[in-house]
Amino acid sequence: MQLQPLEGRSFPLGATVYPNGVNFCVFSKNATAVELLLFDTLASDEPSYTLSLLPDENRSFHYWHIFVPDLKPGQLYAYRSHGPYDPDRGHRFDRTKVLLDPYTKAIARTERYDRAVASTLAQDNCSRALRSVVVDPSDYDWEDDRYPRHPYSTSVIYEMHVGGFTRHPNSQLLAEKRGTFAGLTEKIPYLKNLGITAVELLPIHAFDIHDARPGLTNYWGYSTLAFFAPHPQYSRDRSPLGPVNEFRDMVKALHRAGIEVILDVVFNHTAEGDERGPTISFRGLDNETYYILDADDPSKYSDYSGCGNTFKGNHPIVGRLILDSLRYWVSEMHVDGFRFDLASALARDIYGAPLTNIGTNTILWAIESDPVLAGTKLIAEAWDAAGLYNVGQFVEFADWYSEWNGPFRDDLRQFVRGDDGTVRRLADRILGSPDIYPQDDTDINRTINFITCHDGFTLNDLVAYNDKHNLANGEDNRDGTDQNYSWNCGAEGKTTDLEVEALRLRQIKNLLTIQFFCQGTPMVLMGDEVRRTQGGNNNAYCQNNELSWFDWSAVDREFELWCFFRRLIDFTQKLKIFGQEDRLEVSYGTHRPHLSWHGVSLYTPDWGDNSHSLAFSLRHPAAGEFLHVMLNAYWEPLDFELPVLGRGEQWYRVIDTQLPLSETFCQLDATSKVTGDFYRVGERSSVVLLVK
Repeated sequence: MQLQPLEGRSFPLGATVYPNGVNFCVFSKNATAVELLLFDTLASDEPSYTLSLLPDENRSFHYWHIFVPDLKPGQLYAYRSHGPYDPDRGHRFDRTKVLLDPYTKAIARTERYDRAVASTLAQDNCSRALRSVVVDPSDYDWEDDRYPRHPYSTSVIYEMHVGGFTRHPNSQLLAEKRGTFAGLTEKIPYLKNLGITAVELLPIHAFDIHDARPGLTNYWGYSTLAFFAPHPQYSRDRSPLGPVNEFRDMVKALHRAGIEVILDVVFNHTAEGDERGPTISFRGLDNETYYILDADDPSKYSDYSGCGNTFKGNHPIVGRLILDSLRYWVSEMHVDGFRFDLASALARDIYGAPLTNIGTNTILWAIESDPVLAGTKLIAEAWDAAGLYNVGQFVEFADWYSEWNGPFRDDLRQFVRGDDGTVRRLADRILGSPDIYPQDDTDINRTINFITCHDGFTLNDLVAYNDKHNLANGEDNRDGTDQNYSWNCGAEGKTTDLEVEALRLRQIKNLLTIQFFCQGTPMVLMGDEVRRTQGGNNNAYCQNNELSWFDWSAVDREFELWCFFRRLIDFTQKLKIFGQEDRLEVSYGTHRPHLSWHGVSLYTPDWGDNSHSLAFSLRHPAAGEFLHVMLNAYWEPLDFELPVLGRGEQWYRVIDTQLPLSETFCQLDATSKVTGDFYRVGERSSVVLLVK
């Protein structure tokens, strides 16, 4: 085929399909020349065509562009960029490196990619480099797909790993579907039966699985190669366009089940690492534009992510890429929201200094105010790896953001463990954290209440280990946090001690009960409902094996806990008092939905440092809802005084975590009637009563 390329134009960025061909455009301020490489097949180690983009003809401002007639979707391409290699001035051009398009919507040849060669200066890597793929986003039938648009007040978020959810051999899926978008699609009935309204997917942007120590793989996916492309290894269909369509099939199926799709996005760093890392895309196209460099030594990277580099999110070019990526995933891939990993890294200016006001003239403000993103869920992990901690600020300065509530996690763990000085903090978490989110006009459900997440212990390990056990990661147990606020209940790890096991199970039930009876949006970790364990590893980012995968045999083995989990979701989601968008008023008598604090005696909570118990009543008069919750983290039983009822009213026991698991969640019948003025709550137990 004889190519007759035309000048092309500077927009849109990336590869854009037209009826008569494809327009390519890439940004580089400091390149002296750019080449577009076209490949005939996946097996092609060398390009069939190398097209030179001439500065006088194919460059507008800092945008390099060319139009190639007759090209179609599925075309494989890449770039080479020429320019100065001068690290002391921030330039790292290397014409021997084949580069991904920052706007590529699919990547191919991952099985031939060699990170080591990409990291070696002046060594040609064409035969072992990744390829970009031309994609036509309009070439897909979404049928009658609709965004579920669940409000936070009725949302239950399930944080999950696409690969790990179905990769286990006992997932009962065909081998080629395990660990893929198609595999997740087949397991949608499981999520629906559990009561999940949204899945929060660990990174599905194409990432570098080789960004890990030798012999290990990057499993979690926080090592982004391309912000527009789905991860190829998550696709059963390994053709160039397969991952794009398989992802869309999954989203469409989840939406049909009423389940939203939230993506964990990593705009704080990329897979290119520090100055020793590979040249894959951004570094080779315009290093000083895309990364925050050390002010004193531009050959080094400012690392606020803990992963070697920091993406320069508040630079106009980089900010536009972030916005364009988010818009693409919403408009063309139909996702419902995003969780921003280490979002505080985006609250730094182009030099790395913390911004004094994240609510105006920043990439965060641009995201919030973008019309394409209106109505999506925007969830911030409101800190970074260099000490910037913005919990409370994303909600305060932005109308749409919600936040992972880190203090919620820590305070619940410490209270249930039996630590001193935790009752007052627990009360704040129950009430939606007014100490963190004090503004009255905020939807209180924008606090994302979680006990566990991918980063740290699983729920089972939280009650089974005092210490982390990360030797398998190859870092001599130095990695992973030491602040777990865990307690092994008397034995480290697996045990045959029935008393220890009973206590662990009770502590799990206590943590879940408190979580679901707090104001805010609950988020749970994949597998916690069936006691998934990582053997005490609290940083399993590199463990792509049964240590991290969902064990489907546990659904039968832990079926009673699974049922307890499902009934917690069902019970609380049906109560109007947990559908409030405003913080509950603390009151002892009103016609509005309200909360009343108690201790073992009515109306006299014990806020002292040595207190380990708290009770509260929840009332929604208009809905006829009246509940009483008693929490005893003390190591002896306590008698709690019960509120006086009106004529014809009767207390029924809903939950008592002291009871055997099969009886913990009670039937509201004669066997669960509660009489008398007091209720004895067992040691380290939680009780919920309901008036009928």
